[in-house]
Amino acid sequence: MAATEIKPIRTTRDYEAALKEVERLWGTKAGTPEGDRLDVLATLIDAYEVEHYPMDPPDPVEAIKFRMEQQGLTRRDLEEIIGTCGSPRFSIESADCQSR
Repeated sequence: MAATEIKPIRTTRDYEAALKEVERLWGTKAGTPEGDRLDVLATLIDAYEVEHYPMDPPDPVEAIKFRMEQQGLTRRDLEEIIGTCGSPRFSIESADCQSR
C-alpha cells in the first residue's frame, strides 16, 4: 500500500499490506499526517476483520474465570467481592448454586 493512497481493503493482499503499514506507523503521534493515516488504516482493518474473521462474544462466566486466572485470583477472592451462593448478591456460577 503506497504511503500516499488509502483504499478500501478488499482482498487478503490488501489486508496484509495494510497490516504492514500499520506496523510501520505504530507509535506515531496523533494529529499528524502519519497518525491520521494510522487511525484510518486501523478503522479499515477493523471493518475487514469484522467481515472476514467474525468472533462470537465470549461466554461471560468463562471470561470472568479467564480474567481471574490471569490475575491469580481464586473463587474465594471473588466471593469476598460478590458474595456466596447463599447471599442475595450476584453469584458467578448461579447455575452451580442452584444444583447444590
